[in-house]
Amino acid sequence: MNNEQIIAEEKDCIFQTYARFPFVITKGKGMKVIDNNGNQYLDFLGGIAVDVLGHCHPKVTSAVRKQINKLVHVSNLYYTIPQIKLAKLLCRLSGLNKCFFANSGAEANEAAIKLARKYAKEKLGADKYEIITMKSSFHGRTMAALSATGQEKIQKGFEPLLEGFKYAEFGSIDSLKTLISEKTCAVMLEPVQGEGGVKVPDAGYLKQVKELCDEKNIILILDEIQTGIGRTGTFFAYEGFGIKPDIVTLAKGIGGGLPLGVMMANNKVAFGLSAGSHGSTFGGGPVVCVAGLAVLETIIKEKLTKNASETGAYFIEKLKELVVRYKSIAVDARGKGLMVGLELTVPGKEIVNRMAQKGYLINCTAEKVLRFLPPLIVTRRQIDKLILALDEVLSEAKL
Repeated sequence: MNNEQIIAEEKDCIFQTYARFPFVITKGKGMKVIDNNGNQYLDFLGGIAVDVLGHCHPKVTSAVRKQINKLVHVSNLYYTIPQIKLAKLLCRLSGLNKCFFANSGAEANEAAIKLARKYAKEKLGADKYEIITMKSSFHGRTMAALSATGQEKIQKGFEPLLEGFKYAEFGSIDSLKTLISEKTCAVMLEPVQGEGGVKVPDAGYLKQVKELCDEKNIILILDEIQTGIGRTGTFFAYEGFGIKPDIVTLAKGIGGGLPLGVMMANNKVAFGLSAGSHGSTFGGGPVVCVAGLAVLETIIKEKLTKNASETGAYFIEKLKELVVRYKSIAVDARGKGLMVGLELTVPGKEIVNRMAQKGYLINCTAEKVLRFLPPLIVTRRQIDKLILALDEVLSEAKL
């Protein structure tokens, strides 16, 4: 079947919850994907920060093939070696003490919210349940994660939301201070906001948040679902900001394309979840855990955090040159590592579509911010090719 026939069939049997591009991806290797008609694209979105090693990385696919022939699933009623190995490596890399495995970022955030409330109620008092998150944040689509998300447009239609959430201005320590009360148990935020428009806080902001949380005996939760696993130039974004949180959530890049979420915590709060208090049937299965191990070991061996840092800085500088050239359309290029945004004065949807026609996959968030989340293996040559195509598209838009 051609693309048009496949798309027509999809509309008959799948909820229309995604604004999809009008082509069907069938293959991928490294930075490239190929559609059903044989067209090739350089993927600068990386499955929305998932494919940190690119598509079908041999280390990941080999590990998965070997494991799938030995054991696929037994549930968490039994011990499995891949889960323990992955947890030990994550604890070593993060400096935290315990892992809970789930299937997605939203589930990891749900676990973090539950742990924070459980710890606070047991150690700080029964009235400690409020969690302060940030405006323009994104924490997932399940009800608790949706309630934690500080965007009305995403919450609209799903009210009543889960009670106990307040929303501060991202980057403003004063805004956060005004919302803290005797009911506050945790502060939850993304080190760099992704869906909110690739917003990087000023230097020192996260240290101020950490110091405030320590002073008030408040749990600090960092949502590293998009920023983690080397994306910002360090394994965890908080390393680059010089802090360590109480709880961290991970997903996206850690599974190498397979569904894997993780909630990690220090020993101070980890006791809050005990047998029967939380669980996940599929969480941390042996297949996804060997994929996660392959991802982490490859990033370490190939020094991909360094590539993310250096290549990301090069990418941002190239985008800044476009800002100078197209001042009426582009107003700011920003990011950290390979989490990069180009803010426009106009809606970015048409530019995203034009880039796809030229063979480059990107997306637009916050309506006017072009977002780039390429695999950590991206090269300067590939970035130069994208910049050339984007230059042409912006030139056409300017006319």
